[in-house]
Amino acid sequence: MKTRIGMMALLMSTSAMFAQESGYQFTTVVSQKTTPVKNQAATGTCWCFATTSFMESELLRMGKGEYDLSEMFIVRQKYMNQLNDNYYRRGKGNVGQGSLSHTWMNAYRQVGIVPEEVYHGINYNSETHNHNEMVTYIQGLGSTAVKLKHRSPEYDKLVKGLLDTYLGELPETFTYKGKQYTPQSFAESLGLNMDDYVELTSFTHKPYYQQFIPEVPDNWEFQQMYNLPLDEMMEVMDYALTHGFTVCWDGDVSEKGFSHRNGVAINPSVKKAEDLAGTDRARFEKQQQEMLAEAYRFEKPCPEVEVTPEVRQQGYEAFVTTDDHLMHLTGIAKDQNGTRYYITKNSWGTERNAFGGYLNMSESYVRAKTIYIMVHKDAIPAALRKKLNLK
Repeated sequence: MKTRIGMMALLMSTSAMFAQESGYQFTTVVSQKTTPVKNQAATGTCWCFATTSFMESELLRMGKGEYDLSEMFIVRQKYMNQLNDNYYRRGKGNVGQGSLSHTWMNAYRQVGIVPEEVYHGINYNSETHNHNEMVTYIQGLGSTAVKLKHRSPEYDKLVKGLLDTYLGELPETFTYKGKQYTPQSFAESLGLNMDDYVELTSFTHKPYYQQFIPEVPDNWEFQQMYNLPLDEMMEVMDYALTHGFTVCWDGDVSEKGFSHRNGVAINPSVKKAEDLAGTDRARFEKQQQEMLAEAYRFEKPCPEVEVTPEVRQQGYEAFVTTDDHLMHLTGIAKDQNGTRYYITKNSWGTERNAFGGYLNMSESYVRAKTIYIMVHKDAIPAALRKKLNLK
């Protein structure tokens, strides 16, 4: 009982201290143009929402104006590609909802793109996206074709009919702002060149300045990415964001330090209890530290982990750093202590936090939890482009 009372008293006194000193105070260093936050809702399509947002910012950067591009037009082609890949892999492919940025680019090359107003991709009784039922049927169709070892014309009709039912029929032609387009001619009008975009990562188990295939489940297309030393990958991000570009980001958001609700992602260093294993004091101190950390993790800036390439690699190899979520980095901010953060546009709508769907990810968090980034090749410093043999 005394231990409990003592802990509560400590929590109350600490609470008063934090009430006086709490709060993140962010100052924007640089912020690039972007389009409004969207909502992927009940889908695993963050890869498409983040990459679409990135491409919309590219159009703004290029002086093309503001566009609202259709995510579901790209998602539909992705499912077609996955089903095809899964069949040739005899049912051992990935037919899940996840993917990476190059999936967007591959679909764009194949079928082009349309505006959101032309293809919103909700052809069912819902105000927001929900792919749970559709994906179950997609997986069923794919596995049946593998079992039959045959894809008949009827199978093709079933797949098309299923996607038409949930997402809507594809437009062959459409009128946008007084002009008639096909999806391919509309893509051509945008002037986006998919060959201009490069995916970069940083891991120590592969040689630097060469390409390799990151071993994450959503890389079902086995895309190669350029491997950079950690400091140089971070240099690319900083260079891009301070030279008019934005960054498409993929990484781990399953950590306790990630809080979309609080608008921050941090990588706090945890102070270890004294080495008093097996004693009541050790258990009390550990419990006390965990309670305090949980209660005040997001109350104000705190010391964070110094992330080296070795620390980063350990997280990857222990499966602690996982391929969870794609978002869009649009700027840089600093807190009252001078710590650098990356202004991050999420795709969970605007109502789930008080920051309009944005959050700030600390430099330590980004160093530790990034799986890969995608940038325009011109957003890579010239010296690094030369090391990668990029023209």
